[in-house]
Amino acid sequence: MEKTPFKAESKRLLDMMIHSIYSNREIFLRELISNASDAIDKIYYKALSDSSLVFDKENYYIKVVPDKPARTLTILDTGIGMTKEELENNLGVIAQSGSLAFKNENEAKDGHDIIGQFGVGFYSAFMVADVVTVISRALGSETAFKWESSGVDGYTIVPAEKDTVGTEIVLKIKESTEDENYDDYLDEYRLRSIIKKYSDFIRYPIKMDVTQHRPKDGSEGEFEEYREEQTMNSMVPIWRRNKNELTDEDYENFYMEKHYGFDKPLQHLHISVDGAVRYNAILYIPEKQPFDYYTKEYEKGLELYSNGVLIMSKAPDLLPDYYSFVKGMVDSEDLSLNISREILQQDKQLQLIAKNIKSKITSQLQRMLKDDRDKYETFYKAFGTQLKYGVYSDFGSNKDVLQDLLMFYSSKEKKMVTLDEYVSRMPEDQKYIYYASGGTYERIEKLPQTELVADKGYEILYFIEDVDEFAIKMLMTYKEKEFKSVSSGDLGIEADDSQEQTEQEAHENQALFEEMRKILSDKVKDVRVSKRLKNHPVCLTADGEITIEMEKVLQAMPNNQNVKAEKVLEINVNHGVFQSLKSAFERDAEKLGLYTNLLYNQALLIEGLPIEDPVDFTNDICKIML
Repeated sequence: MEKTPFKAESKRLLDMMIHSIYSNREIFLRELISNASDAIDKIYYKALSDSSLVFDKENYYIKVVPDKPARTLTILDTGIGMTKEELENNLGVIAQSGSLAFKNENEAKDGHDIIGQFGVGFYSAFMVADVVTVISRALGSETAFKWESSGVDGYTIVPAEKDTVGTEIVLKIKESTEDENYDDYLDEYRLRSIIKKYSDFIRYPIKMDVTQHRPKDGSEGEFEEYREEQTMNSMVPIWRRNKNELTDEDYENFYMEKHYGFDKPLQHLHISVDGAVRYNAILYIPEKQPFDYYTKEYEKGLELYSNGVLIMSKAPDLLPDYYSFVKGMVDSEDLSLNISREILQQDKQLQLIAKNIKSKITSQLQRMLKDDRDKYETFYKAFGTQLKYGVYSDFGSNKDVLQDLLMFYSSKEKKMVTLDEYVSRMPEDQKYIYYASGGTYERIEKLPQTELVADKGYEILYFIEDVDEFAIKMLMTYKEKEFKSVSSGDLGIEADDSQEQTEQEAHENQALFEEMRKILSDKVKDVRVSKRLKNHPVCLTADGEITIEMEKVLQAMPNNQNVKAEKVLEINVNHGVFQSLKSAFERDAEKLGLYTNLLYNQALLIEGLPIEDPVDFTNDICKIML
């Protein structure tokens, strides 16, 4: 029989449809099932205006039938079917969408919407099939027709026998190659997986005969195989059900079914928006950090559905990076999809959804912090670092969104506190929000630099993560209060009598400190009398914006620019060691050099910095002992 060429389209266009538009072969089944769902929807719409047509949902379904021996895969539906003319127009002209034409003529009612719009999804079948056969009988017709094609060479249409209204699509699956295992598309377990992944929420049952096992009659311990028809999809998505009907267990089960994580989610958000862009979403805040969260392999993003059909497994644009830990899904009927339905044609709708989702997540975290502190602290232990990165990144553009969600360990409370809690209990005479940085809370507790601030009764926030100081530097202030490191040159604390005495000592011993600075050369910017030390003999502080802890972080980075803090060696003139320094300065220049280097190395050790020459350091200790 002579084949009819595809109308108005070239071999090159169909070749592009098969090989270029779709990035993943398995989506052919999604496309054919979506078309089958549309065909049933069309009967539903007709029933709304035609009283002679009764729509009983139980009579409508989609069925997937793999046949390994024949190497065929059949997708059949009980939908509206197609006449010969419709087969010509819908399948004979590439990108001619019967669904789109029907949608334009029949606006969506009762929450239903036609899925297919482009008329190219059907041709994805050629990615896995050598021959595609369509047998269809239209509603109200006694005659069926068979459309058949092996691809770019064209198609044939002939009369056919079909007892019921609807459409059967029979794919002659290609032989497997070294690069592609087409046998997968005849395997019932693989088919079940694809249906569950992409079409789980199609509103009509998707049926398939599956292999089951039962005890064999009269045989102990032996089993026999039998075939049983099962529904592969859940049909009614949880996000379209009334929130009042759902329990926490329902949401937790959905979390596990979708493999969002192996933990139990801390909280969920069920969002239904009917505004400029309509969408439904279920979002989860996990309890635990995924094992690969801070690796390049981790992919952020939410599942994106269009009218119940999975479009993207990970839609990264729906979440800002600082909320990349959020799991869940979004379903919208208003998305402008591209021709393959795999990506979006324009991002305006997605931007509106993403903006709304960001606001919802922020509000949920704020409620958790206020109403369920223990749960929030569990969340913060897992993902607080990500919020700090959010403050630091993008030049601080997100700091206003995130600053009230930050928490740090308090020297007074001995627990995590918010910045708002810190500021609310600041004494009137306290000018700054004080913080100290170190590897652990215990180490910070022992830092000499904390002595003066703690002695004044001021609360200190402990920073133990690399990102902490960088985030705070980007934040700069909170409620008009500046942040101040306890290692800063000026702590902003009013001088008392002892400090005035310290300044006098500094003036009287200026020559000593200048000599010590010369001994240390370019290791320090200055040597000066300390106004902060009470019991310790020495410490290192920093002038300028780069603190010693920040230097450590920057030096550890690959391709570091050798950025260093401007270190200052501070000496406690009220400590007994100072008298030894004065004595050495007056009588023994060699001993002054020994003492100066020892104090400098001691200060390095206190800061957790490496000693530049451990051998010299140990030799200096031995000299003291002789």
